[in-house]
Amino acid sequence: MVKITSYGVRPIEEPYFDRLNQFGFDMTYVPEMLTHDNVDASKGADGVLVRGNCVVDRQNLQKFADWGIKMVFTRTVGYNHMDLQAASDLGIAMARVPAYSPFAVAELALTMGMNLFRHVNLAVDRTHQANFTVGTDLFSKEIHTATVGIMGVGRIGLTEAKLYQGLGANVVAYDPYPSPAAKETVTLCDLPTMLGQADIVSVHVPYFPGKNDNLIDAKFVEQMKPGAVLVNTARGELADIPAILQGLDTGKLTGYGADVILDEGEILGKHFNQVSDVPNDQVQQLLARYPQVLITPHMGSYTEPALQDMISVSYQNFHDYLTTGKTSNAISI
Repeated sequence: MVKITSYGVRPIEEPYFDRLNQFGFDMTYVPEMLTHDNVDASKGADGVLVRGNCVVDRQNLQKFADWGIKMVFTRTVGYNHMDLQAASDLGIAMARVPAYSPFAVAELALTMGMNLFRHVNLAVDRTHQANFTVGTDLFSKEIHTATVGIMGVGRIGLTEAKLYQGLGANVVAYDPYPSPAAKETVTLCDLPTMLGQADIVSVHVPYFPGKNDNLIDAKFVEQMKPGAVLVNTARGELADIPAILQGLDTGKLTGYGADVILDEGEILGKHFNQVSDVPNDQVQQLLARYPQVLITPHMGSYTEPALQDMISVSYQNFHDYLTTGKTSNAISI
């Protein structure tokens, strides 16, 4: 029987792994993310399954190779946590899940956008403090009279666009390589035009290390419509935090919502005693701006349909590689 060690499996997820295990793999679940300290849990395994923020570096991959492990797959779309060069050098195959339910992240992005747009964040914070006054900063448009800008209309961005359209919003989008479906669904325009029109801007752009870091910079914010809401559920590295904080200070932005932050490997999954204990100064600054800034712990894909997709595709990746020596979802340098 093929043995697979899967890291970052929450207890609530184990029944899904068991139920969807159509190929009869012998699964070992490790609730913590893969680190240098728990890599030994994979001894004796034929394959390893990880998720984002697992440490899949040369050191761990060398140990896998020494133990005869030839498959190290991720159940995520992104794979910047995977050392592809080391895997190639060591003869280890890598694969990913290229897509899962697009509604998962799209719904969270819309929820954040609407929360900030209608100032629910401010109102709930005040009523929690027994303050039931209605200040001028709670005055709002209605979404059917507003424009939403989507940056990146892939599967997730396009799904969010359709959700907003269902609420009556005018949706404009920027994407340098739009799909035929995107062209048929939204009004495409250049980035400055989109930013200048949108009351809510939602970012769905893949992160390419060293290429589009700080994509959401001071110029980006300056081009936005005064008083707009910015939502980032893509990657923390895309956001120039000082520029966003400056936008909040000047009123250029009324709110910022993010499901992604910097240094996620050092922060996510941990419970700190206080904000000052969070090991990233910029993340601390964002957290200190609550309720104007809303941060969630990268939970966008934490839904039942998305989880089922991730598990099913991951199992299929292992089965395909074991039976044919390859998988259509392989990743390499």
